[in-house]
Amino acid sequence: MHFSILSRKIKISPTQTVVMGFALVILLGALLLTLPISSQKGEATSFVDAIFTATSAVCVTGLVVVDTSTYWSSFGQTVIILMIQIGGLGFMTFSTLIALLVGRRITLRERLLIQESLNQFDLEGLVRLTKSIIIATFCIEGLGAIFYSTVFIPQFGLKQGIIMGIFHGISAFCNAGFDLMGQYTGQYSSLTSYVNNPIININTMLLVIVGGLGFSVWTDLYYAFKHKNFSKLSLHTKVVVTITAGLIVFGFLFFFAAEITNPLTIADAPLSTKILGPLFHSVTPRTAGFNTLDMASVTMPSKFMTIILMFIGGSSGSTAGGIKTTTIGILLLTILSVVKGREDTEVFERRIPKYLVYRALAIMLISFGLVIFVSMVLSITEKADFMSILFEATSAFGTVGLSLGMTPYLSVIGRIVIVITMFAGRVGPLTLFMAFSQMAVKNKSNLKYPEDRIIVG
Repeated sequence: MHFSILSRKIKISPTQTVVMGFALVILLGALLLTLPISSQKGEATSFVDAIFTATSAVCVTGLVVVDTSTYWSSFGQTVIILMIQIGGLGFMTFSTLIALLVGRRITLRERLLIQESLNQFDLEGLVRLTKSIIIATFCIEGLGAIFYSTVFIPQFGLKQGIIMGIFHGISAFCNAGFDLMGQYTGQYSSLTSYVNNPIININTMLLVIVGGLGFSVWTDLYYAFKHKNFSKLSLHTKVVVTITAGLIVFGFLFFFAAEITNPLTIADAPLSTKILGPLFHSVTPRTAGFNTLDMASVTMPSKFMTIILMFIGGSSGSTAGGIKTTTIGILLLTILSVVKGREDTEVFERRIPKYLVYRALAIMLISFGLVIFVSMVLSITEKADFMSILFEATSAFGTVGLSLGMTPYLSVIGRIVIVITMFAGRVGPLTLFMAFSQMAVKNKSNLKYPEDRIIVG
């Protein structure tokens, strides 16, 4: 859909255009899902359930109030996977794809929108970057689908195996967490029946990790490998890769220790499951939403650590949600600098500007406040324990999709609250980043007030 003419007439900002784009895609998808052709029973779906599913798909979350496989028809599932693809690529990236296919020139305003949707610093090479993103996305999803198909085709037959492979390849790469396993292994079962399957586990984890690294990181790593020169990696890439690897290793060790004596998960399982289960669970909470271990059966420490990982999420400019690895990285580095008695936040022999530290802190606190507020509202509207409520709120904000079984039983008010939270979690950090940038320029002044002190601690 083309918004440049409309946005010029009513003078809306690029940020508002991107947000409106996501909202309109959600609304269109919801309307399609309400049609009788979208459900297997041939009955119209309530608008609340349709808008919930559409929001979850476009915001690549994965929370569902009805089982994707058993409730939606082939048409409905196709609508869902198309929305996941649009949401994963980003509204403006997908619009650019359509423009390139029809041979239309990309205008300056559209380049500004692309810059905003991809969280880039300048306009140079944006169209080329977008083309690379689109090609890389389809290639990676296609490769993932092939690996999935090696398991699904022998199990479900050629046609269904290919369909399952494509669906899960897109869903995993886009960090969506939607699956079609309900009719085979039980509703809302996700990938629990494949907890011991190395192909499904490793393929899913690699797709999730690559999708969650961020488009600019791909480019940086590609040229580094191509020229065999890793010294020129950008600071952003170094921080993203370091934090991502650290979280995966730490998460694996934590979940292994927390679940090794749990008979409901891996205590009595073979060694391969003892390794794959915690490793998979270390990767997917950072906005993927698939699970091979029953979330309701994991220990309380595992549930709490999952909440922390969901809140952090993936990396900026990726298919992932959360406050982002770079945000938590800057804050951890700042704490380390304070402990060492340094005035500046430093890493890899580089100094991070103070305004980025302020933005990271603002995003962290606003996001934390949103999760607490949503949890408070759900504690009033829903009949569930607090851990399930906090888990659900964090999962929605981080666009993860994991649940302790609460989602299908949400009240109408609860579903609306989660819809708003998923939307805020998908567009919120980006909007905040751009809003802070615009305000910093607008309110920049040479006037400085006298310095004074407040006792802290």
